[in-house]
Amino acid sequence: MTTDRPVRIGVQVQPQHALYPDIRDTVRALEDLGVDVVFNWDHFYPLSGEPEGLHYESWTMLAAIAEQTERVELGALVNCNSYRNADLQADMARTIDHISAKGGTGRFIFGTGSGWFEKDYNAYGYEFGTVGSRLDALAESLPRIEARWAQLNPAPTRDIPVLIGGGGERKTLRLVAKHADIWHSFADPETLKHKISVLKDWCEKEDRDFSEIELSNEQREKNLKLADELHATGVTLFTIGISGPDYPLEQVRDWVRWRDEING
Repeated sequence: MTTDRPVRIGVQVQPQHALYPDIRDTVRALEDLGVDVVFNWDHFYPLSGEPEGLHYESWTMLAAIAEQTERVELGALVNCNSYRNADLQADMARTIDHISAKGGTGRFIFGTGSGWFEKDYNAYGYEFGTVGSRLDALAESLPRIEARWAQLNPAPTRDIPVLIGGGGERKTLRLVAKHADIWHSFADPETLKHKISVLKDWCEKEDRDFSEIELSNEQREKNLKLADELHATGVTLFTIGISGPDYPLEQVRDWVRWRDEING
């Protein structure tokens, strides 16, 4: 599968096990290194290491990253739809879009998903429900978010890109076909080929041009040979996760060099 899109590198700065100045310095270093996107995640507790360790909230940090940076795109990988009213999410996204614009076009990516980390729900008083009920809630929220963007004054500086994560074939990929500009997965190359075929079927049913959707992938092995295979399958946005307290950057440098070689 070929695509005209250039390869891009995203780095998820996991907001855990570090104090904010270390996170801020890491974001600055990543922009200096030339990465394309800086992500965080939308949780209230660490997902690895000490369960009650240092951790920060996603959206307030994204607003700070938008002000701090000049070039990189930014967003959550991914926002949890359950934690905030849909229209509020739209307004927050529009506001960060404007903060990031610096007199030009905004850089915010609205990455979203249905939620899964039960500890967050229980500790903060949200109803956990079921996988199906959370996906149904996301399906209800996305049209509201898009409608609110059309009503806000001032309007967003651009059509805010929507990133949806997940590979569920009955509901999630249909939402991708209807709403997403970027589809994010953790799939290996063979699984990805199958999922792409399912997504193409949904695009046909939803009268959506599949080529409009950028394919994004995160592989925890951080294997560049595997990245070559994923790129051949159509992936152009590759994400690397790094965690506190140290936020290692050497592998990020390797991926940036690989991107530059691919893009020529």
